Amino acid sequence: MGYVQVLPEYGLVADPIIGLVTTAGASLGPVIDEVERLEKITDDVVNMLSGEGSFLSSFPNREKSLIYAGGVTAMWYGIAVGLFIAGVVALALL
Repeated sequence: MGYVQVLPEYGLVADPIIGLVTTAGASLGPVIDEVERLEKITDDVVNMLSGEGSFLSSFPNREKSLIYAGGVTAMWYGIAVGLFIAGVVALALL
């Protein structure tokens, strides 16, 4: 019985008898390297949610930069929303 080509550029084929995806003479090295790179990126994105730690694209000694940036952003959004509400209230009193 033959094989079904899954990803010909990486040499991946599926064996329909046992239901397994395997290589057809080519190495899985490029696929594994790409998966490792994507795992590092996803770990970096998940770690950004906590706001602490060093990130892949950041300079050294900037572990708490997201905490400070989030605080400053929240302050400016608070000022903008507060001024908007104060303007609506001031116009309603006229």
